[in-house]
Order: sequence, then structure tokens, then C-alpha cells
Amino acid sequence: MLLREGLTQILGRFGHEVCAGVGDAPALRDAVAEHEPDLVVTDIRMPPGLRDEGLRAALELRAARPGLPVLVLSQYVENAYAAELLATGDGVGYLLKDRVGEVAEFIDAVERVVSGGTVIDPEVVRRLLGRRREPSALRRLTARELEVLAAMAEGRSNGGIARALFVSEAAVVKHVRSILAKLDLPPAVDDHRRVLAVLTYLRR
Repeated sequence: MLLREGLTQILGRFGHEVCAGVGDAPALRDAVAEHEPDLVVTDIRMPPGLRDEGLRAALELRAARPGLPVLVLSQYVENAYAAELLATGDGVGYLLKDRVGEVAEFIDAVERVVSGGTVIDPEVVRRLLGRRREPSALRRLTARELEVLAAMAEGRSNGGIARALFVSEAAVVKHVRSILAKLDLPPAVDDHRRVLAVLTYLRR
């Protein structure tokens, strides 16, 4: 309840209207049906079971209303949950609750998800990069390409990646093309290749 109230105040302070604050998954479904919000922010673990009820509700809402922006919060890094959410397409985010304390980062994540972007907590990306064993496809990538893919996983645009890595946007475009080719993700109609590339991280 304290986290929910805190989020409500933070969002309101930055000009976002919170149409409902609820405490369990059934109430979340009802609130979305009633208010048709522009964004859903939910905890992964919600009553009654405190397991993955919030995530399940978010996935159901996305299935019923494709494209509904959803930002999921978690106490811990849970790669499988992040992968399942990302597989639903654009306009999703997965953040650790500690990130809420970094107000500017949290609001930036909210606004990127609302605008159709994909956001993954940097800690998730760091842990993935820290693993020694890499899938064979990822072993094909250079160190710089792994950095670019990590930035993609954080939901950054090509311009944002260029600024973060202090390279030109043209260089980023070149790296992204190389990453998609090395991960065997050829162009195809309606494919979200950037999301599929990020899922390669999360499905190991």
C-alpha cells in the first residue's frame, strides 16, 4: 500500500493522472475495464497468492487489449518473467522496485513505455552480461555489439545508444544491423527484431 501511494504521488507530481490504485489482480482487471487507462503499472506479485498474479493479469490485459502499455515492477531479477512480458511486443517495461527511488529514471521509463518503447531494468542487463556462459548466437557478437545490445535491452533508441556509448548514430545503426544478422533475425513483415534480439539475452 505504501509503494502504491508513493507511486501515485510521484506520477501526479509529474503531470500524470492516476485513475485507480488497487491492491489485487482481480481489482486490477476491473479497474482497467472501467477506466481504459493509457498505462498499467503493476507489481508482479499480488494478492491473493503473492506469486505472479500481477504479471498474469498484465499478460491477460495485453491479450485482450493489444498494445496496452504495461510497466511491471519486481523485487528481484526474474528473467523468465521479463522474457514472457517482452514476448507480447512493444510498449512494455520491467523494472526493479529499487528503480522507483530514482524518480527521474522511473518517470523516463513510464513515458517511454507509454510512447510504445520497451524498457528493461539496467540491473537485469548487467546480470545477464555478467554471466560467463553465453548462447552460441551471442558468442558471435563483439564486445561493442554486446554493449549496443545491452543498451537496446534498456529500451534506448539508436540516438540514445549513441549518446550513452559516445559514438555516432550511424555507427549504432551499423552495429544493430550486425547484431540482427549474427542472431539470425532477417527482415520480415511484422517482426519486432529488436525485441527478439533482447529476448536472446533473457532466454538463456
